[in-house]
Order: sequence, then C-alpha cells, then structure tokens
Amino acid sequence: MSYVKYEQKDFVGIITIDREKSLNALNPEVLADLEAVVDAIDADKTRCVIVTGAGKKAFVAGADIGAMSTMGPAEGRAFSANGNDVFRKIEKLPMPVIAAINGYALGGGCELSLSCDIRIAADNAVFGQPEAGLGITPGFGGTQRLARTIGVGKAKEMIYTARNIKADDAYRVGLVNAVYPLDQLMDEAMKMAQRIAGNAPIAVRQCKKAINMGLQMDIDTAASFEPEMFAACCGTQDQHNAMTAFCEKRKHDPFINK
Repeated sequence: MSYVKYEQKDFVGIITIDREKSLNALNPEVLADLEAVVDAIDADKTRCVIVTGAGKKAFVAGADIGAMSTMGPAEGRAFSANGNDVFRKIEKLPMPVIAAINGYALGGGCELSLSCDIRIAADNAVFGQPEAGLGITPGFGGTQRLARTIGVGKAKEMIYTARNIKADDAYRVGLVNAVYPLDQLMDEAMKMAQRIAGNAPIAVRQCKKAINMGLQMDIDTAASFEPEMFAACCGTQDQHNAMTAFCEKRKHDPFINK
C-alpha cells in the first residue's frame, strides 16, 4: 500500500497514514489504501488496533482540498459517501481501535479519530472541523460523531465557527482521553493497546458491541440487549479459566479467544 502502512506487533495492529509531505491528507487513493488495510486485518490474530499518522506534524490534516476544489455535486456526494463507508468499517471493526493523534487532526482527520473507540493525543495536536470556512460541510461523519462524543452544543460550536482547538481543550471537552508529550505518544498507545489485548478478546468485543449498539437504542431496549452480550461470554474457555483462577487465588493463563 503506497499511502497506508500496516504493522503487526503480537496482538496489536498499527495502521499509519503515510503521506507525510502532504500532512497525511486524505484523497481517494489514501481512502482506497486505508480500506484495503482495514479489510485485510486478521481478526483472529488482532485484539486491538492503533491508527496514527506518519511524521511529527500531522495525524491527518484533513481531506485534500486540491482534490475537492473542482468537485461538483455528484463527485462530492461520491467522495463523502466513500469516506463515510471507510470510516464506518473502522468503527465496526470487532476489536477496539485507538487513535494516536500526533499533530493536526483537522476535517477528515478529526473525523477519522472519531471513528476510533479511544483517542489519545500528543501535546502538539490540533483538532477542528474547518469545512464551513471552506464552503462545505463535514463529509466523513463529523456532523454525527462529534455531537455524540462531546455533546451537541460544543459540536455545533466547533462546526459552525470552524475554530480549531488544541490538545488541552480537546481533553477538557472530552474529545480525547489523554494528552502526552509527542515522543511518548506511541509508547502510551501501545501500553493501552497491550492492556486491552491482555483481556479476554471475546469479552472485549462483546463490550464494544454492547456499547456501540446500545447507544443507538432506547435504554429499555439496550438493557434487554446487554444480557445477550453477557451470555455470549458465558461458557467460553477464557471465562472458565479466568474465573477458576480467580477463585483459586492465582493468575489465570493467557486468554486464547475461545
């Protein structure tokens, strides 16, 4: 893949948007590479995924404005739909996905981070949805996921004003889970990913499914859905081994995803 790299470290997959000279900006080719990488992830061997950008300046600085500048309605609709489809695939991966945001996360970059389960940022990170200042709307899910993440009022403020916010403000409004010095970001992302990967994979995936699907339901429906996720974990070897070890006051064996 020319613009997206993938590395497997034990049970952790690392996706890197690798278009550093263009601040990792998204264009149709990058989206195609990203989709191919996501489609190729081995769910049996991968328990957590990290998404980051190449270099020290940008996670993803947005969609390629040059590529968008000549689009008419049909081309714009197709480009937006394509980005939405790719980001939805990331959101629907069965394992958790961590965005390690190492700089600018603007427009499509902010939207890419929002398609991930958890966001951690370097102290140089900058977030924003600048589209209204460029004559368009967010097109890769920003109008939907940002409001679900930081609340409607704050999301509308960011989108309507097209104002960027720095990492500390992103943490304050709940857009990111933590802020670290840039040179520590990937180490911290890997620590979190390994902690997740060290838990029972079936249970973690059922937790993700319960949270994401439950957020689309009313509370009564969601409360009746949760027992199904709980039941899917019961009777697994991992559940039996971990609970037996707990009762016997010893450390359980590594989880085997069965």
